[in-house]
Amino acid sequence: MSTTIKKLGKPVQNEFELFTKEFTSALQSDISLIKEISQYILNQKSKRIRPLLVLLSAKLCGLPGENTIIAASLVEILHTATLIHDDIIDEALTRRGKPSVNAVWKNKVSVLIGDFLFSRSLTNMLRIRDFEALELLSRTSEALSSGEILQLEKSSNNGMDEENYFRMIWLKTASLFATSCKVGALTVGADQEKADVLYKFGKYLGLAFQVKDDLFDYTATEESIGKPIGRDLKSNLITLPLIHTLNKLSSAENRRIRNLIKIGLQPDDVKEINNLILESGGVEYTKQKLKEISEKACESLAGFHDSDIKQSLLGFIEFNQERIN
Repeated sequence: MSTTIKKLGKPVQNEFELFTKEFTSALQSDISLIKEISQYILNQKSKRIRPLLVLLSAKLCGLPGENTIIAASLVEILHTATLIHDDIIDEALTRRGKPSVNAVWKNKVSVLIGDFLFSRSLTNMLRIRDFEALELLSRTSEALSSGEILQLEKSSNNGMDEENYFRMIWLKTASLFATSCKVGALTVGADQEKADVLYKFGKYLGLAFQVKDDLFDYTATEESIGKPIGRDLKSNLITLPLIHTLNKLSSAENRRIRNLIKIGLQPDDVKEINNLILESGGVEYTKQKLKEISEKACESLAGFHDSDIKQSLLGFIEFNQERIN
């Protein structure tokens, strides 16, 4: 891969070091079990994309300060909390190629650790002391949970269509990308127009990231992405490649496939559905949507003067297109 996270983060290298210290400190507790799990989380190989978006967006608009570093830590805490809860819901045993928190400490402890992180994010929000930033972060915290619930609801009642799919991935993924970009701008006193443009950029970038993630379920290997492939299907989660395929089937065949997913898929069922998706062009359709969304993200930053910081933000689009995990 020609575009690496390390290269994209170079313009904010010093700020990122401050973020790392802040994030590490934010996960600390005098309770030994929390300290143990926090250290486990810190040792995992995370891309830290959202805090980098905070730092780069801030530096694009001004000079990052203490609030910028706090905000960068805050969005990563929120992201980590949602990942822990996601893995419980999906019954996932691996995360980034390592055993997930719930695989090691089981569901009861994992739920509480996720709750602890959400609570810690609230504490950090108060440290920012900026009403607009607080309101944005609070709404985003709600959106993350709402998106997961919407996905479960629509998947269980056969209501997942393309419109609901994009609404769902906006809430559960793209909203935090958008907020990361905008809150970065707000922490340096950027004007509303710049903050809104960065929010739009983050929205499209986040949508593109989730669409790419959903493609992995049909195009990747377990070794490359660090988690089981076919997990969405086995968890009764209907994503864009399958939605496109279902739209091309007869009503009877559509119902048959949805019922198979609902009652629980056997290995032969997964193979059959994967073949249907490939034959119907579900993967190619999703790749085309990914291309369109990525172009919108790129266009969003057209009003900013060219700089190494702007190029790093745009580089995340290329990074997403190239990534294999």
